[in-house]
Amino acid sequence: MSKVCDCCGRGPATGNQISHSHRRTRRRWQINLQNVRVDLGAGETRKMKICAHCLRSGKVKRAATVSA
Repeated sequence: MSKVCDCCGRGPATGNQISHSHRRTRRRWQINLQNVRVDLGAGETRKMKICAHCLRSGKVKRAATVSA
């Protein structure tokens, strides 16, 4: 499973973890991906991996839930 947003293409960030004694080791910050049913328009929906930043900003519109 790739950790990349299908909307903006954002992926994990990398950097250093710094301990109390200031020793540095590499680490990754994962993005907050959500599996979301997205409304693509014209009645078409698709499941996509969308980051929480795109969901909050309104770049992607969630599909309406179907109640049984």
